[in-house]
Amino acid sequence: MAFDMDKIGIIGGSGMYDIEGFATHKWAPVETPFGGPSDEFLIGQLSGRDVVFLPRHGRGHRLMPSELNHRANIWAMKQLGVSWIISASAVGSLQPQYAPCDIIIIDQFIDHTKQSTTHTFFGDGIVGHVAFAEPICEELRMILMAAADEVGIKAHDRGTYVNMEGPAFSTRAESLRNQKLGFDVIGMTNLGEARCAREAEISYATLALVTDYDCWKVDEDPVSVDAVIACLKKNVSSAKTIIRNAVPRIPDAPAWPSHSTLDNAIMTVKSAWPSDTVEKLRPIIGRFL
Repeated sequence: MAFDMDKIGIIGGSGMYDIEGFATHKWAPVETPFGGPSDEFLIGQLSGRDVVFLPRHGRGHRLMPSELNHRANIWAMKQLGVSWIISASAVGSLQPQYAPCDIIIIDQFIDHTKQSTTHTFFGDGIVGHVAFAEPICEELRMILMAAADEVGIKAHDRGTYVNMEGPAFSTRAESLRNQKLGFDVIGMTNLGEARCAREAEISYATLALVTDYDCWKVDEDPVSVDAVIACLKKNVSSAKTIIRNAVPRIPDAPAWPSHSTLDNAIMTVKSAWPSDTVEKLRPIIGRFL
């Protein structure tokens, strides 16, 4: 089933397993050719717009970062008619100016994962290479900044997110290296989402919710689950407020550069596209068929 491409997706990270304020909502399962998504999708209206919400780790926090099926999650969002995704994620701070409970609206990523083959829809006879120099949609990022400012929530403008795999937190040597290299925050989830969203021509931006100083700061206790949970409650509440304020600011129709990233990205000649792969990627490449 195809949907109008005017919905806004929200992916909630640790501590955000639902979002208040939905009207006429229902949880709905979605099957994908890439396997199961993290959970059912909460479909309804928020702040006057059609919205689709997914708890990244599943309700009850059942999935580790390395178990997340980004392709299934993003494919399902696309199939449901999503053209924008706002992500919220817990992160560790790598710089002294970003304190626990701060929010950073990041603009860059560093990939320290080994999951590149599961962070793309392409392969199986169709080769694509999307531009990813600017991995965050700037138009959506600025909407989040304006939404935070309007409700009086301080959000740091720009930052680089290092994506590690986990599930263990950093060693002190790793944390010190990342801090000295000038990276801003570290997390375990967003890079794969952002890559798949770019290939799916979905605008993507992230609220990075600082919970701790990782372990580079030797005068602070190393990160622990207790420390993360202590900050999450405040951060998640702030993130939900920003999201509710951002949603009505998003345009009614997708017309940003991130909505046409496949225009010059597919290398394989159309006549050589395998039919099975075409069917699997129909929500992604449908406008070329």
